[in-house]
Amino acid sequence: MSPLAEPTRNGTPLGWVVLLLALVVSVMVVWLLSSLPLLTAAYAGGLATLMALLILLRGKADGARVDALAPPDWSVTLAAIDQPGTLVAITDRANRLVCASAAFSSRFGVEKAPPNLALGEDGADEILLKTAREAWREGMAHASHLALGKDDLRWEVEALRAGRGEDHLVWRFRPESSEDLASDVGQLVAGPLGKMLDRAGVVAALVSPEGTVRAASPAFVDRATGDPSTTLAGREFADFLRLDERERIYFARSGREGEPFKLVHVPLNDLDENWTVGPEDAPSLMLLMEAHAAVADNAASDTAPKVEALIEALPLGLAMTDRDGRFLFANPSFLRAIGRPDKGLPTFPSDLVVREDKSAISDAVRRFGKGGVASGDVAVRLASAPEEPVSLGLASMRGLGEPAVLLTLADSREETELKRQIAQTTKMQAIGQLAGGVAHDFNNVLTAIIGYCDLMLLRHMPGDSDYDDIQQIRANSNRAASLTRQLLAFSRQQTLRPEVLQLPDVVSEVSQLLKRLLGEKIELRVRHDRDLGPVRADPGQLEQVIVNLAVNARDAIAAQGDGTGTLVMSTRKVSVKETRSHAADMPPGEYTALIVRDTGGGIPPAVMGKIFDPFFTTKELGKGTGLGLSTVYGIIRQSGGHVYVENVEGGDGLGAGARFAIYLPVHRGSAGEDRRVEPDEPARAWSSGGRVLLVEDEDMVRAVAERALVRAGFTVNAQPDGEDGLAEIANGGEFDLIVSDVVMPGMDGPAMARAIRKLRPNIPILFMSGYAEETLRDEINIENMHFIAKPFSVEQISRKVGEVLSSASA
Repeated sequence: MSPLAEPTRNGTPLGWVVLLLALVVSVMVVWLLSSLPLLTAAYAGGLATLMALLILLRGKADGARVDALAPPDWSVTLAAIDQPGTLVAITDRANRLVCASAAFSSRFGVEKAPPNLALGEDGADEILLKTAREAWREGMAHASHLALGKDDLRWEVEALRAGRGEDHLVWRFRPESSEDLASDVGQLVAGPLGKMLDRAGVVAALVSPEGTVRAASPAFVDRATGDPSTTLAGREFADFLRLDERERIYFARSGREGEPFKLVHVPLNDLDENWTVGPEDAPSLMLLMEAHAAVADNAASDTAPKVEALIEALPLGLAMTDRDGRFLFANPSFLRAIGRPDKGLPTFPSDLVVREDKSAISDAVRRFGKGGVASGDVAVRLASAPEEPVSLGLASMRGLGEPAVLLTLADSREETELKRQIAQTTKMQAIGQLAGGVAHDFNNVLTAIIGYCDLMLLRHMPGDSDYDDIQQIRANSNRAASLTRQLLAFSRQQTLRPEVLQLPDVVSEVSQLLKRLLGEKIELRVRHDRDLGPVRADPGQLEQVIVNLAVNARDAIAAQGDGTGTLVMSTRKVSVKETRSHAADMPPGEYTALIVRDTGGGIPPAVMGKIFDPFFTTKELGKGTGLGLSTVYGIIRQSGGHVYVENVEGGDGLGAGARFAIYLPVHRGSAGEDRRVEPDEPARAWSSGGRVLLVEDEDMVRAVAERALVRAGFTVNAQPDGEDGLAEIANGGEFDLIVSDVVMPGMDGPAMARAIRKLRPNIPILFMSGYAEETLRDEINIENMHFIAKPFSVEQISRKVGEVLSSASA
């Protein structure tokens, strides 16, 4: 033990007392031997100086010993070494774990300490031991590419000697996946790798975890700024890109006019699930691939024939040009769409269109050939069909070698025809509704005219000066009534009496009439197919259809020179397979067709879409009403059939003309099962008077009907609307019959009748309307209901009221 460390006496160290006595004795010896005061004083001062220096040094040594013996504060150390991206551990000379970061503990635990971490993979145990020896000897050691677990992760290890006595080792473990790899990738992206990606239509950028650009390929820099020499390092990656509503990525500089891209995010890390640093803390390689870039360059060699076969079989027309606009290839669908299935491709796309559109398509191909935009379309008119504009699609092609332009064109002839047919059907429905409304209002007017004529004739006898004039007015009114029936036929609102019948029988019934109508110069030929299915239609209306078509054909043939020609009427069976490819508005099924073919030269294309319109005619003024073909259309459509017309060129041995095709669905039943049986005996006449409630909103019709019924002996209470009619019953009015219009403002006839039936359940109701009974069936489907169509005469309304009252009293 050092003397300075001996035990103390009364608080003073014993060593210090002995030393002080020795110094005093030495000073006294010097005085006795020299007897010189100056020498003795110098000696004593030197001893005092040495003594003070010794005391000072000893105090510092004691303080250092106390600090060394105090326990260290490891919480501060833990906070310092717990850093993201690095695993840190501190060991002593006995290789015992003194302190470790949370990441180290999570990865390796606390049971083992470096260098005893490895599990024997790839000699890592010996490498860690060698690293520890080198660190103790040299102060620092380094090792790399170590496998320290069951996964494929490789580690970089650093050991550093530290501490006051340099009796500890600080171990740092880092995965080999971060900055070194990022730096290498950055150099490649900005150099040769970036250029190779650019040629394949891929632009790349290396982005830091904070979202800033570290390196970028030349193409990325060019698209982002327009200057390939610009440095993007440190700028926000997201500032150069934009998203549209379809989540497509564009460069902000070019906007939507530029190329769309797909983003591929490649994090530059290979950390496992136990590692605390995720992909968001690692640099990322951002790859922007052109949306249409080809990815088949590395495909197997046998893929090309399959792709070519697929392109050949596509229903979409595809063609490709080089960047100068010359055609390279086209599939059969494209050739059919441009009307050149046998002639092949021309040299340039501009050769396909009319003269006015040549410059537009040339400019578009040139613009897309530069690769500035991804895709688009241009409206052009093909030389093969100049009257129908088409949309020609264009797209820039990259990744297939030299830049090219892909052209797409669908063969839309069938689609255009279907659209035309649907538009025609829609138009005919609208015109039919208008025609039905006009006929209804016209029938009200004719009812009043015919009624007043009948009342006037009751006061005039044959031979009177006004009698013939009144008869002429009545005759013309009846002729106008027949026109309204044709309008109702067109609008499919007339009353039909359908029967199950065979079309050849209907043609035979009317053939003699047709011969007289056609005359001697027009030959009538009739042909019938076998095994025809029965149809359900009104035979009288079908006869009118046949007569109207024959008259139309006669007039067309008569306009062709000498008036000689041929009219062929044929019936044929139509299978389900044939109807599936026919028209959009014709449901698939079995049909029986009536074909009417003439040699009248055909219908001008300009009027083809109007021939079924009511009041449309090409005849001279006064020679046609324009309702013949519209009546045909309405009767066939109301019967559930379809009618189509086309021009034929005469390839069947006849001259050019028009061909009308009528398709009626086959009825699954026997012929004649729906034939109506008229009663042999008329209803018993009504001989006594009766009380009638007449409800009609048209003043002139109400006045005529009231006078006719009063003249016939009935007591009539006339009201202008449904509310007033209901009020008469609600106020206790007693009536034997209600005669009401169907369509009225406010409360209509059916609504009034249902309200009255709640008060008077058994009262009969007679509806009158300018519409057909079948058209109103859903509205007037009321028990004990009867119907009379407008226009009617005074005699007809009186007789109908008598019949209803007679049947009600029977």
